Amino acid sequence: MRVFFYGLFMDQGLLATKGIKPTDASVGFVDGYGLRIGERATLVRRRNGRAFGAMMDIAPIEAMELYAEDGVADYLPEPVTVELMDGTKVKATCYNLPNAKVTGTNKDYAESLLQVAGRLGLPDSYLDEIRQAKDSQ
Repeated sequence: MRVFFYGLFMDQGLLATKGIKPTDASVGFVDGYGLRIGERATLVRRRNGRAFGAMMDIAPIEAMELYAEDGVADYLPEPVTVELMDGTKVKATCYNLPNAKVTGTNKDYAESLLQVAGRLGLPDSYLDEIRQAKDSQ
């Protein structure tokens, strides 16, 4: 199953600590969404938005177990089209938090996300968005 990760789960090392060994990891983006950082990250529909992340293949049972964990159990699967950096478009599943459940702030999470996004080589403009979100918390 192809999953588009935009939060800390973009970190393959973090997934490995949970027993998940993703394959075919690629950096890409989804249009029509923006990143919102509360207690955790989620994507929210945003006209003219673009959210970057990592698309990876994981087993469907791994996705079910991952999103059954405390802190992310409220996230729901949503189909998205991911455009990879080479221009290829692929269908994937993205797990998002319903708008009504987006609450709080978490400066430490935002800082960790900034580090992961930097390691993945996400565009500077997107790193700046994460920095602004972190600094406004």
